[in-house]
Amino acid sequence: MKANTPEQSKTILTDMVLPGETNPLNNLFGGELLARMDRAASIAARRHSRRIVVTASVNHVAFNRAVPLGSVVTVQAKVSRAFKTSMEVFIDVWIEDRESGDKTKANEAIYTFVAVDETGRPIAIPEIAPETALEKERFDAALRRKQLSLLLAGKIKPNEATELKALFE
Repeated sequence: MKANTPEQSKTILTDMVLPGETNPLNNLFGGELLARMDRAASIAARRHSRRIVVTASVNHVAFNRAVPLGSVVTVQAKVSRAFKTSMEVFIDVWIEDRESGDKTKANEAIYTFVAVDETGRPIAIPEIAPETALEKERFDAALRRKQLSLLLAGKIKPNEATELKALFE
């Protein structure tokens, strides 16, 4: 299988925050933002794998800035690293200033997806070949996050978490 670049999976969803999607403070519900991020990330994962994909985990979410009613929100997702059957997708959320058009990063998240066949069994996917400095940084960090997750779940021993050990040497 030929490796893909993160750019090949890039997915951008842009939408406006409407009244029915907000909390009593007139900010976008966190759950609504999670759903938007999941949709964008699943499309990115599908573009990378060309397979059916399922959300395996939400590894990280940072709600750094409220998203006010009427905001134009852009959710951008790219596969940051691919493993045998799973892939990590990094999601950036931007808010567009209504008057200037300037975009400010508001939130980010990291989701994991698994590619499956028509019977729901995991299936092999292509590798990722990062190109930009940011893509390479996210690619390297993805392996550390995976090792930490496996270590915490008891699926690997501490001495097998080579990328994590390297941080402390």
